[in-house]
Amino acid sequence: MKDFSSDAKRFKPPQILAIGFGLLILVGAIILNLPISSKSGESIGFINALFTSASAVCVTGLTVVNTLEHWTTFGHVVIIVLIQMGGLGFMTMATVVALFLGKRITLKERLVIKEQLNQDSMSGLVKLTKYVIYATLSIEFVGAMVLSTRLVPIYGIKKGVWYSVFHAISAFCNAGFDLFGDSLAPYVGDTVLNLTIAFLIIIGGLGFAVYIDIMRKKNFKDLNLHSKLVIIITTSLLIIGTISIFLVEYDNPGTFKNLSLYQKTLAAFFQSTITRTAGFYSVPLSNLHESTVFIMIILMFIGGSPGSTGGGIKTTTFGVLFLSTRAVIKGDEDVVVFRKTIPDEVIHRALALVSISMALILIVSLVLTLTEDANFIDILFESTSAFATVGVSRDLSPNLSSIGKVLISTTMYMGRVGPLTMALAFASKRKGTNYKYSEGNILVG
Repeated sequence: MKDFSSDAKRFKPPQILAIGFGLLILVGAIILNLPISSKSGESIGFINALFTSASAVCVTGLTVVNTLEHWTTFGHVVIIVLIQMGGLGFMTMATVVALFLGKRITLKERLVIKEQLNQDSMSGLVKLTKYVIYATLSIEFVGAMVLSTRLVPIYGIKKGVWYSVFHAISAFCNAGFDLFGDSLAPYVGDTVLNLTIAFLIIIGGLGFAVYIDIMRKKNFKDLNLHSKLVIIITTSLLIIGTISIFLVEYDNPGTFKNLSLYQKTLAAFFQSTITRTAGFYSVPLSNLHESTVFIMIILMFIGGSPGSTGGGIKTTTFGVLFLSTRAVIKGDEDVVVFRKTIPDEVIHRALALVSISMALILIVSLVLTLTEDANFIDILFESTSAFATVGVSRDLSPNLSSIGKVLISTTMYMGRVGPLTMALAFASKRKGTNYKYSEGNILVG
């Protein structure tokens, strides 16, 4: 067995994750840069290939070219493979290969899996990995079957089945790449397509730990605290987002005005759902009111849940900060929910994650205001979309400069790996001390 004890060979799990995703993006970029990947028979250019690969691996969905019109079938296959590997995580895929070949999963590999799946225990990690693969393939298969009932009649058997598989994977992995040419805009009133893709996005954004908890306990009252918070916060955000978008866009001639009441409701729900970090859309995002854009920025920033295919700061992070703020306002000494006390360590971690994430988005937005000719709201929307691996854009991605593309690619990468994981990966380890400084009082607020 390989010896990881020497300092020269020792990598922390966050470092392995960061390097692994980076290498996967690089390999994808090299393949997509080949002439065989483009219908024109010419290389798309390494920067554009890197952007597309980063968007696929980071399950984002931002594109610099139309996915349907530019890429060949080979290019589409490469993109969907990158999406699947990025959604599951490269370490999960590597573990499956190792198990298939009969190799033993080492302690070091288990530590990386633990970090990738956001688990707090080493127990049952290999079994969990198997479940993740099984659940993913099963859900995507069912989603593809349902989508095929609509797409096969439209595109024929061969093309319809391929489109169904592609979009089922893209939706469940919260990627947002589409082969329709204009996402779901041509099918804004199609109940089957919209609801199937929406529910695949929602399920993909819940997290595998929640699936397991639901399968084992069935009853909501018996679920663990993490699962309860994920379900409640996800449901609340979907409802709030749907109502807000419906009301603001109701009479907007560029989006909802010419739709029926049912279509408006469906479109509002779909637009709220995609902020769970999947870059589909059913109405032109460039025509949205700025109020709606701002609402979507907030929802995108929160994103999906830990251990899922979604990005953002995560629903539970938002929940922890909301509950801690409520506790301060009420004058409670502890942060309590469902008769459970949230540890201070979790609150500190949530605060650090939000602070780093906000700083990253603001810095990226600031730089883009210097390199790009666009409105600040569109730049902020693009930056948040990239960080939260959402993939929606107000037509800014194709018009980005080379600097802008590299910056957004880097933001997608950091958003997928996780800003806190990135910080832990490359921060120098501080030596412990045997003493503690006296407390100092600081006035805040």
